[in-house]
Amino acid sequence: MKRLLTFLKDYRREAVLAPALKMLEAFFDLFVPLVTADIINRGIGNGDTGYIMSHVMILILLGLLGLAASITAQYFAAKAAVGVSTAMRHTLFDHIQSFGFSDLDKAGTGTLITRMTSDINQVQNGVNLFLRLFLRSPFIVFGAMIMAFTISVKAALIFVVAIPVLAVIVFGIMKVTRPLYRGVQGNLDALTGAVRENLTGIRVVRAFGREEAETARFHKENARLTRSQLHVGSISALMNPLTFAVVNIALIVLLNTGAFEINVGGLAQGDVIALVNYLNQILVELVKLANLIVQVTRALASADRVDEILRTEPVMQYGARDFAKADPNAPAVLFDHVHLTYPGGGGESLTDISFTAMPGETIGVIGGTGSGKSSLVNLIPRFYDRTDGTIRLFGIRVENLKKEAIDETVSIALQKAALFSGTIRSNLLMGKKDATEEDMWRALTAAQGADFVRGKKDGLDAVVEQGGRNFSGGQRQRLTVARALIAEPKILILDDSASALDYATDAALRRAIREMSGKMTVFIVSQRANSVMQADKIIVLDEGRAVGMGTHEELLRTCEVYRDIYESQFGKGAAAR
Repeated sequence: MKRLLTFLKDYRREAVLAPALKMLEAFFDLFVPLVTADIINRGIGNGDTGYIMSHVMILILLGLLGLAASITAQYFAAKAAVGVSTAMRHTLFDHIQSFGFSDLDKAGTGTLITRMTSDINQVQNGVNLFLRLFLRSPFIVFGAMIMAFTISVKAALIFVVAIPVLAVIVFGIMKVTRPLYRGVQGNLDALTGAVRENLTGIRVVRAFGREEAETARFHKENARLTRSQLHVGSISALMNPLTFAVVNIALIVLLNTGAFEINVGGLAQGDVIALVNYLNQILVELVKLANLIVQVTRALASADRVDEILRTEPVMQYGARDFAKADPNAPAVLFDHVHLTYPGGGGESLTDISFTAMPGETIGVIGGTGSGKSSLVNLIPRFYDRTDGTIRLFGIRVENLKKEAIDETVSIALQKAALFSGTIRSNLLMGKKDATEEDMWRALTAAQGADFVRGKKDGLDAVVEQGGRNFSGGQRQRLTVARALIAEPKILILDDSASALDYATDAALRRAIREMSGKMTVFIVSQRANSVMQADKIIVLDEGRAVGMGTHEELLRTCEVYRDIYESQFGKGAAAR
């Protein structure tokens, strides 16, 4: 709630004007029953047409003034609500961008999307209704009771009894439903996650004939969400019938009291009509207040969920150093007895890894599936933090470096090629904001992607759909390699980023990188022996351990794991030839 108020502080004027204007509208509404009573008692009672017409004009004027106040209040309330939700969404998105991979793994993509969209929309609706009704409805309720006292003290006592009873009903239901709405949003998280996972892996689902199983899973999550919504909805639904019952009982008592007072001359007919109107106003406003309470309850539950993410401090904290005073003779990358265990992991993913990579060297990383190849290179740009040991870039411990310094020094083409909707140009500019067309074509040529980009009608301005789905797997990989190369990094990591390329294109890519590398340290992660054969140093991983390290020829003689990989791809006995 406190954080929500911090977002609202930039809209103080709107937050004051919206309820103030709604109160002005309510003020006009409170005079309507009195004018109506006057028309009945004096105009109709005396048959004075002029009096009736003049007071009808007063009613029209009150209506127009109330309408103007209401529209203006709605504008300010909407402006504040949209502004708050926009600021909250920007803040949440920026905060998520500060998360490391381990933070994102822990939170889960589905829940982050739900909080960014559904939860913030709930907050927006809640703020809008709150600014419009939180003063107007109580003002009408208590104002109508006070106005009733000006007409008849005896009749007004009915209002004094009815209003507290109604308040107990409204706020009691609010207290019960608030935690339940939080549970509803949690179930929505689970459903969103299931849908997202299914749609992302739809090809795998169909390939293995898992449609029925996934459909059953969806129905299970949907049924859980439905049950929770029905449960909280059934409690919230009690509000209207209970409030209507209380108000109608009060109306019966009021009519009975009014009839008696008319008979004894204590009240005029118009006064009873005014009292009934005030009671109806209270009913309408309490129904609005009930709906407000429901919406605000949901909004507060959603705001708590957003705040939960905003309170989550990234596990990874960066230092203040850059490479200005780095040792020019230090290794580009140094691992010293490095261990890695993922959060919630059953065991170590990397165990006691030590190696050095000098500027200009090419390092090959090879091993079987699950051997820890991606885990190793993900520690260099600090996507994850090692759990033990030391990692240095150019002689500086990686945890002491600024994030910007690491980003400017290390470029990576990830195992899964990720492109963003836009154009080829906009995707390449992610690697280097001020890149020229000459830079782009140079990077594309090195990445073996220049030919197919030139073949596009719009060239660099060719459209890239979400995820790059309008490109083949090999084209996506070449574009992501070009995006990494265009930054001209000191450390380049190719994490199995040529797996979709044929051998000839892969070889041409590696040759082009060697020619342009200069002092650039290159890490090539691959399961293909021919992709790392020319590396200055090859690290062989098996179950998270470095079981071999050296050149291709050295490893063929000394490392059984490397020899098995090589012979499995080039034939039995190839190592001896």
